[in-house]
Amino acid sequence: MQHNKNMRDARSSWSFDRTKYIVGKLLKNRTNNAFIQLFRYTFVGGVAFVVDFSLLFVLTEFLAIYYLTSAAIAFLLGLAINYILSIVWVFSERTFRNKWFELGIFALIGIVGLGFNELFIWFFTEHIHFHYLLSKIVSTAFVYLWNFFARKSILFR
Repeated sequence: MQHNKNMRDARSSWSFDRTKYIVGKLLKNRTNNAFIQLFRYTFVGGVAFVVDFSLLFVLTEFLAIYYLTSAAIAFLLGLAINYILSIVWVFSERTFRNKWFELGIFALIGIVGLGFNELFIWFFTEHIHFHYLLSKIVSTAFVYLWNFFARKSILFR
């Protein structure tokens, strides 16, 4: 009986240590592993998306701001949140020492993403006749991939 209990305790301890290791690798430790960075960027993008999407809705529905103007404002706030979380948590290596230059390139990539965002929202809303919020969801998938791979290859090698 004691032997079985010791075996269970050893497996439990190993399982806990393994889980702790994986959580540390995925969530805590600095890394250059592109898959882990993409995993983290998904969370960062999710937070930025919630802010972006919510602000788009509030500005358009409650403040009666034209949906494309609302989309641009909301996107820029999402961009700022994305930058801060990306440099703090996602990417450990930076290509440029000058943080203002880095922010400028990050923003430039984001502005290209904003152009894609506006184009897709406009196209799907005006031509496919999706609701503007559904158009935003469709747009987000493409812009997310553009932003990650452009930033990873240019800014955070």
